Amino acid sequence: MTIIQNITSHLSVKKAGIAGAGGLGSNVAAALVRSGVGHLVIADYDIVTKPNLNRQFFFADQEGQSKVDALRENLLHINPKADVEAHFCKITALNAGSLFGSCDVVIEAFDCADEKKWFAEWMIAHYPAKPLIMGSGIAGYGSPETLRVQRSGNLYICGDQRETNEKLVPLLAPRVIMVAMMQADLALELLLQEKPL
Repeated sequence: MTIIQNITSHLSVKKAGIAGAGGLGSNVAAALVRSGVGHLVIADYDIVTKPNLNRQFFFADQEGQSKVDALRENLLHINPKADVEAHFCKITALNAGSLFGSCDVVIEAFDCADEKKWFAEWMIAHYPAKPLIMGSGIAGYGSPETLRVQRSGNLYICGDQRETNEKLVPLLAPRVIMVAMMQADLALELLLQEKPL
């Protein structure tokens, strides 16, 4: 068995949760499915719109569809055997446990700082041993050297960790996708921690 086959076999039984299916979440999901993660739980209550297409893993003919259903469709084009749970719902303190409690790792991919804050606090309070990978500071372009991972226990934050006004500083594909790939790469690191190569 090759190293790649060994890794893929290990990842095929792992489950990753993704809270949000926009620029971060959709691209993280694609990277994880391409890498062999066998089970994904994705939750979001938004629909695909034209402005999403500059940075999210959707296509023009999917406008108007729920993001989770469109994303599931796209992920199954990558790996038809992937188990993708798509939940068209707003994530709240009442359903977060049933959505992500059985996941090996959870990726936060919300747009708003307030949503990020409550979700991190909720996860730390209810699942302190479960790794939570967050994204913060993804707007704009250039200065890729400012992107980093901050680690604190089981909490990981990817990005430049600076708040920006997205009405003044646009969200563009390269920087959004770079942070999404940081999140996906970190998820793989955590999922493969116990796997000897």
